[in-house]
Amino acid sequence: MIQISEKCVGCGKCTTACPFGALSLVNRKAVASAACTMCGACVSQCPVGALSLPTSSAVKKDLSSYKGVWVFVEVGQNGQTQQVRSVGYELLSKGRELANQVGEELCAVIIGSNIAAFYGEISQYGADKIYAVDAPAYAYYNTAAYANALITLIKKYNPSVVLFPSTYVGRDLSPRIAAELFVGLTADCTGLAIKEGHLIQTRPAFGGNIMADIKCPDYRPQMATVRPNVFKKVVSAPGKMAQVVKETIPVPAQAAKVRIVSTHMDPPVSGQKLDEAEVVIAGGRGMKNKAGFDLLENLARVLGGTVGASRAAIDLGLKKKEDQVGQSGVTVSAKLYVACGISGAVQHVVGMEHSDVIIGINKDANAPIFNVCKYGLVGDASQILPKILEQLKK
Repeated sequence: MIQISEKCVGCGKCTTACPFGALSLVNRKAVASAACTMCGACVSQCPVGALSLPTSSAVKKDLSSYKGVWVFVEVGQNGQTQQVRSVGYELLSKGRELANQVGEELCAVIIGSNIAAFYGEISQYGADKIYAVDAPAYAYYNTAAYANALITLIKKYNPSVVLFPSTYVGRDLSPRIAAELFVGLTADCTGLAIKEGHLIQTRPAFGGNIMADIKCPDYRPQMATVRPNVFKKVVSAPGKMAQVVKETIPVPAQAAKVRIVSTHMDPPVSGQKLDEAEVVIAGGRGMKNKAGFDLLENLARVLGGTVGASRAAIDLGLKKKEDQVGQSGVTVSAKLYVACGISGAVQHVVGMEHSDVIIGINKDANAPIFNVCKYGLVGDASQILPKILEQLKK
């Protein structure tokens, strides 16, 4: 925690500056509690220089041997067949951009059984090298087995960056690996960039009220998870075939503690999946009731799209939780996104800002949604939508 010297005069300025309430005055001296995060906000406020951050005497690790941007490409089951999840190609596309900036290789890591058929397509999305762990024992996802395989590869080849999809598998796998390697992990990133050789990982923080830029300058690899539909898929190397490095990694004994007895796939629900739809019509609190959402359903039907909702509309019971767009819902990347009666809070915007064309309809001319949309209509959506439907039907 923060260090407090005898120079403290008990003025109390540090207690006011602390955003975590970790400082208090005891007998006219500042005292820090376990809530201190060593953010340093109090240090600059002390008029007598009594507060300081602890200095580290540890020798910094040499990071020069860590090279390369890696993407974990997830293989999932689609009925009786295997397929690479689309988010893997999205991450490869972004990974290619990052690798170009630092002048390093882009490598894909794929684990499974009978996965050779995917090498060609993975290569077209810019991978220079593919690390493949292909064995019957990896036919189904197993946390211990997959984590052991990835940890073995990372320790052997020392990548600088490792990206995971923010799927059920990615969210389960990445923290296991980060804990084993004793490195940081930034979850649900909405942006990635390179600055001064470090990976800058952007994600919502403090309940989505701000966007935080996070970096890990002292440890490697730098690890992050990214939601589907955050980045665009780009075929950057058509016809290319990456170098395939086949690795044989035995499954550890502890993986046998979990066995796949049987699998069951729920039948697909009627209509389009929200995160795959090219047209999304979304409603918020401003749609007020079921009649308002019936208008959205009609518009979606005419445009060949599907209907989503903001959290406020979900809380009102106007749509199901799986239809929520935003930080705590689904991220969409539609060709057309129409936000009706949605104010445009950061928590919602991070789930739809990557759509190609965004149209906002809101009674409040100062609503934040108009800061991110290409076209804005100021007015009551329940009055505007019937007129739009009328024109579309003509």
